[in-house]
Amino acid sequence: MKHEEANKEIGGRGAEEQRTEGRRQRGKRVGGNSKIQNVQSPTPNPQPVVPSNQSPVPNLDSWLEIGKIVSPQGLSGELKVYPVSDFPERFEVPGKRWLLRLDGTEPQPIELLTGRYISNKNLYVIKLAGVETCDQAEALRGCKLMVPVSDRPQLGEDEYHVLDLIGLEVFMQASGELVGTVVDIIPAGNDLLEVKLHESFATDKKQKTVLIPFVEAIAPVVDLKSNRIEITPPPGLLEINN
Repeated sequence: MKHEEANKEIGGRGAEEQRTEGRRQRGKRVGGNSKIQNVQSPTPNPQPVVPSNQSPVPNLDSWLEIGKIVSPQGLSGELKVYPVSDFPERFEVPGKRWLLRLDGTEPQPIELLTGRYISNKNLYVIKLAGVETCDQAEALRGCKLMVPVSDRPQLGEDEYHVLDLIGLEVFMQASGELVGTVVDIIPAGNDLLEVKLHESFATDKKQKTVLIPFVEAIAPVVDLKSNRIEITPPPGLLEINN
């Protein structure tokens, strides 16, 4: 799901907003262990965090965020990570990852040793090379895990990267009328397309966006090459947010 240009402003999304990774299937959230196995290579131990009073602007044109470190886990240096990726192997398969520090402008290589999913909290607990104590883990609170854009895993049928969907134009299949542009994907039981309404389509000028379930019955056509999604919404769906 996605447009490839980083920092492109769509539907009011800030130009400084960095890209995150994900995938969606029409009809259900992707979950479970993936069969994709990424080949990883060794990497040096993490560098110590150096406090800074400056606020550097990271250069993230070539990177995708996969998760954010939220806190230490226990006393042995493990870390709790909130995922923004639907690919479990990002956190469970040992190997090379990249760490964007709070005071950093470029992600630095790091070695993922182990990882496990905590289902009732939607968190992963991971172990990184060189992080052995609770204090070392605490110093990484708020840092982000990254991967290169070129490292996106292959998808199965009817699966889409989140970023490939953002920016697509949405049309009524029956009439060809332009409904609007996808500006976000809202995770739910069935994922929702947040669509910024085109001014010619909005009957209520106060209504700026609408949420459309990303299921095959409602969004039967997703054409990435043509930059379009065709929808067949049931009566009243597009006015449900009024």
